[in-house]
Amino acid sequence: MHTTLQWPAEFEGHTAVWLAWPGNASDWPGRFSPIAWVYGEMLRKLTGAGERVRLLVRDGKQRTAAGRVLRAVGADMGLVEWFTAPMDRGWTRDFMPFFVRRAGKVVAVDFGFTGWAKYPDHLLDDAVGPAVCRELGMEVVSAQYQGRRVVLEGGGMDGNGRGDVLTTEECLLDPAVQVRNPGFGRADYEAVFAEYLGARNVIWLGKGIAGDDTHGHVDDLCRFVSPDTVVLCREDDPADANYALLAENRERLQGVRLADGGALQVIDLPMPRAVVFKGQRLPASYANFLIGDRVVLVPTFNDARDRLALGILAEAFPGREVVGISAVDLVWGLGTIHCLTHEEPAG
Repeated sequence: MHTTLQWPAEFEGHTAVWLAWPGNASDWPGRFSPIAWVYGEMLRKLTGAGERVRLLVRDGKQRTAAGRVLRAVGADMGLVEWFTAPMDRGWTRDFMPFFVRRAGKVVAVDFGFTGWAKYPDHLLDDAVGPAVCRELGMEVVSAQYQGRRVVLEGGGMDGNGRGDVLTTEECLLDPAVQVRNPGFGRADYEAVFAEYLGARNVIWLGKGIAGDDTHGHVDDLCRFVSPDTVVLCREDDPADANYALLAENRERLQGVRLADGGALQVIDLPMPRAVVFKGQRLPASYANFLIGDRVVLVPTFNDARDRLALGILAEAFPGREVVGISAVDLVWGLGTIHCLTHEEPAG
C-alpha cells in the first residue's frame, strides 16, 4: 500500500506545467494551422507570469517550428524546457502521470493510457510520461490493482489536495462504452484512489457534458477552486442537451460533506451557448481552465457569457490574473486548455 502518497490540488504551487506541441493534424481536421498560435498564447501567458513550461516535441524539426512561434509571440524562452519524445497525439492531461507527493518529494504515478478506450493511436503517448519523468530523475510508480495495470486519465479526476476527489460515473462505471478497466466497480476505483492519490472521500457525479469525446471527463464540468469550494457548470436553457445532466449533478452535490467533515461550497459557472461545427456539438466549457501559480487560463468562445465566466473565476482566484484564451479553434479537437496541459506540483 502507498498510504503516504497524496495528490496535490492544482491550485497549490507548481514546479512547471507540461504541454506537448501540436503535431497531429487529425485532432483538428481542417483547422490545424491556427492551433500552434493558440499554444503560443498559452505559453506567453504562462511564462509571462513566471511559470516554467516543460514542452514536449517529437523531433528537432518540431522544436525549431515551435521555437519560431514562441519567439514571435514573445514567450519567455528562458522558462521553456524542451523534451523530445515520439508521440501520437499530445493531450498531456490524460497521458502524463499523476504527480503526487510522498514525504515532501514529488513522485510520478503512472496509470495506463488507452486512448480514452476509443482510439488505437495511443501506445507512444502511453510511454512518453514515465520516460520523461525518469529522464528528470523522478521516481515512477506503476499503478497496479489486483495484478492489473490501472487505466486512468487526468481529465477524469479533480482533487482538493486534502483527500477529496471528484469523478463521474459515466466515465468510469459505464459497463459498455469506453470501458477503461473492465470489471471495475465503485469500490475498486475508490481503493485505487485511496492507495495512489491519498483519497479519503470520492464525490461521484453523474454524466459529463454533451459533445465530450472522453465519455464524461469531470474537468469539463466541475472543478475545485479551493479546499472547500467547487465551480459547477450550469445551463439555464431547458432545451439544451446539458440542462438536465448539469441539474442532476447539482443535486448530487447538495449536502456533500468533505473528508474533514466540512460542507462543500458550490459556485455556479455558466455554459457558453452551444458550439457546433460541421453539424457536431463540441464540448465547449469554461470549466476546462488551467490554474497556474499566478495566472488562470480560461477557454473563451466568442460568446456573450465569456465575460461573466471570467468574472466569476476572477472572484474565485483573487490572487491570480484570470485571462481568456480563444478556444474556438481549439475545441474542434474535442478538448481545450485543461485537456492540453498538466501541472507538476512543487516538492
